[in-house]
Amino acid sequence: MTHEGAAQAAPRDSAPSAAGSELMAGFPPPPETRVTLANWQDPPFSRWAFRHMRELIPSQPIPAGPAGPGRPAPLPAAPGPLPDPPVWRLDGSTATAAEVFAGTYTDALVVLHDGQLAAERYHAGMTASTPHLLMSVSKSIVGCVAGVLAGRGLLDPGAPVTAYVPEAGSSGYAGATIRNLLDMRTGVAFRETYTAPDAEVRVMERSMGWRPARPGDPEGAYPYLVTLGQAGPHGGEFCYRSADTDMLGWACERASGTRMADLVSALIWQPIGAERDAEITCDPLGSAIHDGGISATARDLARFGQMLADDGRARGYPVVPEAWLAGTRTPGPGVREAFAVTDNEVVLPGGWYRNQFWVIPGPGGPVLVCLGIHGQLIYADRAARTVVVKLSSWPDPQNTAYLLDTLRACAALAAGLTGRAAG
Repeated sequence: MTHEGAAQAAPRDSAPSAAGSELMAGFPPPPETRVTLANWQDPPFSRWAFRHMRELIPSQPIPAGPAGPGRPAPLPAAPGPLPDPPVWRLDGSTATAAEVFAGTYTDALVVLHDGQLAAERYHAGMTASTPHLLMSVSKSIVGCVAGVLAGRGLLDPGAPVTAYVPEAGSSGYAGATIRNLLDMRTGVAFRETYTAPDAEVRVMERSMGWRPARPGDPEGAYPYLVTLGQAGPHGGEFCYRSADTDMLGWACERASGTRMADLVSALIWQPIGAERDAEITCDPLGSAIHDGGISATARDLARFGQMLADDGRARGYPVVPEAWLAGTRTPGPGVREAFAVTDNEVVLPGGWYRNQFWVIPGPGGPVLVCLGIHGQLIYADRAARTVVVKLSSWPDPQNTAYLLDTLRACAALAAGLTGRAAG
């Protein structure tokens, strides 16, 4: 399994503690409690780090916009308690949805139904105003930026990458199209293997300032991208590559003449009526980390998810083109096939990857899912009118059991909420 949120199943843990609250305490903190570039992705340091990224890595603000009528978009309370349906876990046992969330290192949980707040829970020191690192949920936000630019005629999905980033002509991206980037079907040589220190994803992290640099590492994400070679044909099978999102973000910036933080603010964050500024980490050259650098609150992620469920509209106004999201939920020629021949099909049968979203079958139709390592998730079920946001601090980057148990809990909640509304 090569996508974010999945790996070998691990034994189920009891409800996690608030580990991490004692970190970075003191003036200065003692060495054993300090969160650094070398340890921030490892437990127990990660839980603190995911909420304090701007204190670790340079970050650019994503403004929510000036206060005034229509901002923030309201989240009215839904009537009645949140259902707590049974969930069949991957290991064959049963639990309630609440037990699944409690046992998978949840930091924040927000559930919307019909645009109303059905549940809002925070754990281990998280609050409604706390930003949390989204990891690769960021990819879906960048994918929506690309959709808006495409809708405005600024970005052509069929154009070669080199039409926007000529520097890529000497790399493995030569001959790839923007569509190949959007669907992660380039043939670029890039391994998303988090447990291998020499894998390209880890080298890229060092270049972009997410880990201590080593001698010979390129300085900056973009200089690193143009060093990548080609391992296979473009347009072939789906292969999860964070580098493809970084190249996509670079192309979006070139196409618009605007840096990503400002694109997200103007095209997504302000139109959805976000309550608080988000932020995105940047590399030593000031380039945004498109593949996983955004931090935001759970409430604002729920607003983003509601926009997805509402066919790209927020508060009645278009944000992302409806046709872009419809095209995401309906795989084009070869998209399902490109997914089905990979190991991803075993974990997410019947699914596909399109426009920087995971798409999985649901009882009422395809469900858009945004996933990030260490347990970050948006589940947007258009048919069930249900959005689930879960921000987490899994000890390991990937865990198949946690992922599938969480997705099953989300589906059970959507079914329960739909049944309650029908009744």
